[in-house]
Amino acid sequence: MKLLLAEDDVVLRDGLTRSLQQAGYAVDSAKDGVDADHALSFQNYDLLILDLGLPRINGLEVLRRLRSHDQGLPVLILTARDAVEDRVAGLDLGADDYLTKPFDLAELEARVRALVRRGQGTHSNILKQGRLMLNIAGRRVYIDDNPLELSARELGVLEILMLKAGQVVGKEQLAEKLCAWDEEIGPNAIEVYVHRLRKKLEPAEIEIRTIRGLGYLLEKVQ
Repeated sequence: MKLLLAEDDVVLRDGLTRSLQQAGYAVDSAKDGVDADHALSFQNYDLLILDLGLPRINGLEVLRRLRSHDQGLPVLILTARDAVEDRVAGLDLGADDYLTKPFDLAELEARVRALVRRGQGTHSNILKQGRLMLNIAGRRVYIDDNPLELSARELGVLEILMLKAGQVVGKEQLAEKLCAWDEEIGPNAIEVYVHRLRKKLEPAEIEIRTIRGLGYLLEKVQ
């Protein structure tokens, strides 16, 4: 899953980026409202974490512009402003949640997981497909009760395919959700991750089908 973090405090921005990456997310970061507005205009994200006190364009204006053309992207406001009117203004403009600085990192990550789940149309941290189970919060995969060891990239591909179970997911869509601006994943790398997953998922009787010219489809073996 891919996030945009718009935060002007460089120490906080770098720290949150590292923490969210360790939690399994691809993270792009913006240092001001202009950068955030530009990123939102050409990239697809699963969540925006938005500071209200951004320079150049403030967070509320970024949110207003976003909601003028995108009604679906979940937005978590992250700010030092704790006045009720600031919270009301952000929520009225279309924010989905609000967290005031200073905050606990575990709470932030829990709110991020909840908003990403909501954006994907699910309300549980547990994804199941036949005998296969993925715990999003714990970043663990099981076949029946047996843990399945996956690399971070393999787990990322599996999570996307399970969230889109029954739908075809293209290679470009997988690559976009798996990497940030300073990373690059080519079609060949996606093919390698899918090949490895196929072998590891065989005991679960789960198949990743290649739909020629379109992408991949996760389904139970018939």
